Amino acid sequence: MTQKTTWGLVSTIKAPTGAILNFAAHHLDIGAHRIHIFLDEDCPKARRALAAHPRCTVTVTDDAYWTKRRERPDKHQARQTINATRAYRRRPGVDWLAHIDVDEFLHPDGAPLVEQLAALPQSARTARVRPIEALAPINGDAPGLFKGCHPRQSPRNTQTEEIYPTYGALLNGGFLSHVAGKIFVRTGQEKVSLRIHNAFDEAGQIANDHDLTETHLCHLHAPSWEAWQSAYRFRLARGSYRPDLKGAPSIPTTMHALFNAIEQDGGEAALRAFYDEVCTATAALCARLEARGLLHRIDLDLNAKRARHFPDFY
Repeated sequence: MTQKTTWGLVSTIKAPTGAILNFAAHHLDIGAHRIHIFLDEDCPKARRALAAHPRCTVTVTDDAYWTKRRERPDKHQARQTINATRAYRRRPGVDWLAHIDVDEFLHPDGAPLVEQLAALPQSARTARVRPIEALAPINGDAPGLFKGCHPRQSPRNTQTEEIYPTYGALLNGGFLSHVAGKIFVRTGQEKVSLRIHNAFDEAGQIANDHDLTETHLCHLHAPSWEAWQSAYRFRLARGSYRPDLKGAPSIPTTMHALFNAIEQDGGEAALRAFYDEVCTATAALCARLEARGLLHRIDLDLNAKRARHFPDFY
């Protein structure tokens, strides 16, 4: 009898209880065999819920945890990669492991994810999942609309300028966050380390030759104006819009420079105008996306999944 392929996740998380349990519940619901969560800041209610679940492993990365690893890195990106690599190297209990964030949700469109991974050739070391970004609903409409972008840079640039008339030439795919996606890494490989978007071994970055085209990475990066603003200053200083983060070579600016310029030009009102054009599910934007096959309708139904998998913590 052929052994069933298994997959799991690792994530370093600093978030409220509901967000943590939504993340875990969604991925348990779609078949994750194991979820390894490193709490960057203790969240007792979520920790208890995860610890009680047989398919979840939770680790609080407190002072004692980091003392064993010499010191706690100042940058959260470094803490993420250390924790992800630790999970990968310490018998993660699955055949494939992916490192994703608490606001990212895998969504298989066709076959179950386990079947997609099982269909990869034995030579496959990694497999990439491409992202789509959430659009903010209008007038209380139900959420569930996401924008995509072309996987190749040249047609992506052309389409982005057509879809986003004001800012398209300054954005990579119309996304505020990454277009690279995240990767699954086959476990059991020697001296492999995980990063945010790639994996490395002694020879350097492991080349990825496979995309899981039937699965999307649904990224709730800016699902509402309020949510975007709550994370905006941190991202601008230390996160995904930080000054040292380079953009695509064909894009004439970085997100850090773009947002600084928008704010200098018109303050919060200008930022809101940017958000309304690029991140809000207006009829015009949805029509332009749909005409190019880049509008996705996905109801993640997170509340129901959390109630199903963590009923005592709902």
